[in-house]
Amino acid sequence: MLDGRLTDPALRAQIDQAKIDLAAALRLANRFGFSEGICNHFSYAVPGHSDLFLLNPYARHWAEMRASDILVVDAEGQVLEGSGKAELSAFWIHSRVHVNHPAARAVFHVHMPWATTLTSIESGRLLPCSQNALRFWNDVSYDDDYNGLAGDKAEGDRIAGTLNGKRVVFMANHGVTVVAESIGRAFDDVYYLERACELQVKAMQTGRPLKLVSDNVAGNVKAALDAHPYAEDHFIALKRLMDREGQDYAA
Repeated sequence: MLDGRLTDPALRAQIDQAKIDLAAALRLANRFGFSEGICNHFSYAVPGHSDLFLLNPYARHWAEMRASDILVVDAEGQVLEGSGKAELSAFWIHSRVHVNHPAARAVFHVHMPWATTLTSIESGRLLPCSQNALRFWNDVSYDDDYNGLAGDKAEGDRIAGTLNGKRVVFMANHGVTVVAESIGRAFDDVYYLERACELQVKAMQTGRPLKLVSDNVAGNVKAALDAHPYAEDHFIALKRLMDREGQDYAA
């Protein structure tokens, strides 16, 4: 049965636009090599309701995702809108992050290859060795204990607790989760996080010492980047490219 909260006209317009943006983000993530099979998941909290969120359905490939495919799910795992089902680990990770961190409007969980490489080495850390990495200076937390698949509320709460006020958590032997106030910002963070991890891993492969940027400079660069609307502009530009290609992500 459709939740009455989803019928409000003003909220309905926001939900419909968020579905379009989430479908676009999923297709773009696949385009840039961030997807893995039919695994991983992106979500977005329904405005004003941290216990309701949009989520991509299980078994739908990111390359074919459309706005009409996106589910609306409540904090108990019930699908309130859309056909299909929420994958179990997706539900527990995303629902608990949204409930525990209401400011985290968008939650993206991915197994991107370069970022996941850093989570797969002992004490893997994103270091301030490139300008891309400075976007995340002092804004990454680390969950160094892999506990298997997220299969219940307790594990979801544990993962949510590892954020520690940061916008990125590196999950040991697993992948990364990014949180942001908007879908555009979350996608931009995923994009540049993977680029930063790629640069670091390649630099490490030379066997030479990494050249690290000082905390003072790193902090100044991060503040300047945070103050610029680049993330939203980047996302709009990428959607415009897909529109020119005639992609049906908004259908």
